[in-house]
Formats: sequence, structure tokens, C-alpha cells
Amino acid sequence: MTLGETPAAIINESLNGKGLVLRIGPFAFRIISDIPSVHAGLLTLYTDYQVLESECFADFGVCIAEGAGWRRWFRRQAVFRFDGVEPFLPLPIAHAFPLMEWAMNWCISSNAHQYLLLHAAVVERNGCAAILPAPSGSGKSTLCAALVSRGWRLLSDEMALISLEDASITPLGRPISLKNQSIEIIRDFAPDAVFSAVTKDTAKGRVTHMKVPRSQVMRIAEPARPRWVVFPRYVANCPPVLSPRSKADSMLELGRNSFNYVVLGKAGFDALSNVVRSSDCFDFKYGNLSEAIALFDGLVDQSLQ
Repeated sequence: MTLGETPAAIINESLNGKGLVLRIGPFAFRIISDIPSVHAGLLTLYTDYQVLESECFADFGVCIAEGAGWRRWFRRQAVFRFDGVEPFLPLPIAHAFPLMEWAMNWCISSNAHQYLLLHAAVVERNGCAAILPAPSGSGKSTLCAALVSRGWRLLSDEMALISLEDASITPLGRPISLKNQSIEIIRDFAPDAVFSAVTKDTAKGRVTHMKVPRSQVMRIAEPARPRWVVFPRYVANCPPVLSPRSKADSMLELGRNSFNYVVLGKAGFDALSNVVRSSDCFDFKYGNLSEAIALFDGLVDQSLQ
């Protein structure tokens, strides 16, 4: 049963009780929250994800609760609790839903060492994946959202899950995080897309999340093979420019963009080597989303020749 098929009374009872257990990619999250904006965000963005029985094992427990004591009435706060500890400082209660999303990222990046974890967006076409690693503000998520709205399948917006055995990429498929000017850009570019409420005045500015198309959530168990590593950078009014990048330099930069490359040691080195060996590597500048998508579609056409 999906979240959208689950009666509202059961959802509310679960979130306020033992937890709502959602299957999201390879992980099960037990989510507990008494905050209405968390409930609303889940019902907006996660309707197509599978709900598991409350007694099922969950990989991660995410509790987003109101601050205790006088904070329940004055300058109310939202607190993330994980295994009885609070890894983050409390945030204003209006930030509760993005806090849940950031908490889920933290759970995976801190604990899922069965994968090599890269800070990157990943999209797929015809079984071939494009890995898009880039620092914040580079236009990575904007480009990712645009590609997803034009037929590319989302594997992840934030984290590439690389197999330590064969370098295949396991989809995570959670909503795409957008901030500031990117929000209006993607709203105009993909008018049929669904977004969560915009949260203002966060550490990242204004943030929202874009819902993953249902057809793509239904394919969330299908892995893909790495085919391209593309380091994107938005440059206003710049035509799309794809420049070959050396595999050695690409591997060094991917290592710097990894959450657990050092933790994994030789296994991480071998997995990253396999990714780079099987991928064409590029730097990419773009200033227009339609032109950028046409270039990415061209990469797919070339791979089929």
C-alpha cells in the first residue's frame, strides 16, 4: 500500500505514535512527528512511496518533534532526534519539513557504508546514468529537476549510492531540493510539477522540494550503470559548453565529493575507480535549461550509435 492509499486516520495515528514506516529506495524510514507541516509535506511529496507495517524493521528512525518546555509556546522550535540524541541544533518550527529532509540525508550519509556515497545528483536514460557532482550554488539541482521533467529518470538529487561490488547505482529517488531563484525557474520550466510549501529564512535561503513523478517512483528498484560524470556550472547567458575532463582529475574531485571515501579505504578506491573507468567525464557550463537538456539527450544518442 502506498501513502496515497493509506487512510488519513492511520497516517496521523502512525506519525503521532510508533511511527510511519516508508520504503524509500533501499531504505526504510520510521518517521515520527507531531508537527502539521511535516504531515502536509509527506502527503504532498511521498504519496507514491510504499508504507510498511509499523512492526517492520526500519533502517533509520527520524523523529521531528516540537521543542520542549517554554519553546512549545514561545519562538517554537523543531528538533531532530535520532536514537535518543539530537545531532542538529533546533530550528524554527516553520523549518520542520526541510529539517526532516536534511535529517534523512544525514542518516544515510553517516551510516550507509554498504555504498560509496557521493554528493551528487544522478539521472538516468536508457539504463545509463549521468552523475552530476557539484558544490552548492552550481545549478546541479536545477539542472537535475529540469532533466527529470523532460524524461530523464531521477536516481537521486543529493547522493549517489554506488555499489562496492560492481559500481552500479542504486536509486534513492527522494524529492528534489530547490532553493532561491531555482524555485521560480523550475516552476516556470515545469508548470505541471508538484512542490512542497516554500520555507523562508533557512540557512540556505528559501527552499522547497519537487515531487518525483509517479512513473519514476514505480521504477525505484531499478539500478543503473554509470556512463557519464558531468561537473555542471550555471553561467548566466552562457551557451552549453561540454569540455572533456581527465579521468584522473575527475576521480580526485569525486573523492572530495564523497561522504565516506576515506572511511571505506580500498573498497571505496576500487568502487570509485570503476565508476570513472566506465564513464566519460566532462565539465559543463550552461545558461539555458532547454539547451542543456538537448545536449544531454545528444549524449544518449551518441551512446546508442
